Amino acid sequence: MSSGTLLAVCRVHQLLPTSDSTGVTAIDKRPVEGPVKVHGLGLSGDLQASRKHHGGESKAVYAYSQEDADYWAAELGTEIPPGLFGENLRIAGMPVSEAVIGERWRIGGNTVLEVTCPRTPCRNFAVRMDQPRWVKRFTEAGRVGTYLRVLRNGVISAGDTVSVIHRPEHGVTSGDVFRGLSADQVHLLAQAGAAGHIKLSPEMLKVLRTLQSREPAVGG
Repeated sequence: MSSGTLLAVCRVHQLLPTSDSTGVTAIDKRPVEGPVKVHGLGLSGDLQASRKHHGGESKAVYAYSQEDADYWAAELGTEIPPGLFGENLRIAGMPVSEAVIGERWRIGGNTVLEVTCPRTPCRNFAVRMDQPRWVKRFTEAGRVGTYLRVLRNGVISAGDTVSVIHRPEHGVTSGDVFRGLSADQVHLLAQAGAAGHIKLSPEMLKVLRTLQSREPAVGG
């Protein structure tokens, strides 16, 4: 199994005003020093302004890789510091955007997280970045990071090792889900969920139901 390094732990610095119905966004995440507690809804001291789109049990923590940040730094000609994309965890040495749905990570001594679904870029993200056609560019690049649920509470710090301790056999990644699943991938995920091999998040169940409803009927 692979492993990486937790470069930074980020939580909300300040709420920023928005023009949507929520009125504020907590996308302004910045690195914090020292140990940070992790619980079922994310990091202590962090928050999500709208848990309809961000947060909740299945989106408790958002991770992004340093390698993907380096890609964007080269594309944009500017530094992408930890937290700029609204991530809680900046990780080096792991293909975060291609983590397998249901994959489990141990961070530090005892914190365990589970990959649930990809991030979908939103208008508030576009406003924060202030780049032309940002949502389209981010979408086309497919370097979206991943959300995770917390399986075991604990304490994490920058410098901790991030170890993959379980990787489901279905092989469908967070990036695959974002790019669009094939019929075979839909079947593999649904089968893994039905067999209890993985716990599909509400977001993933919705995706699968939508795609399954579009499949042509057999026979008739």
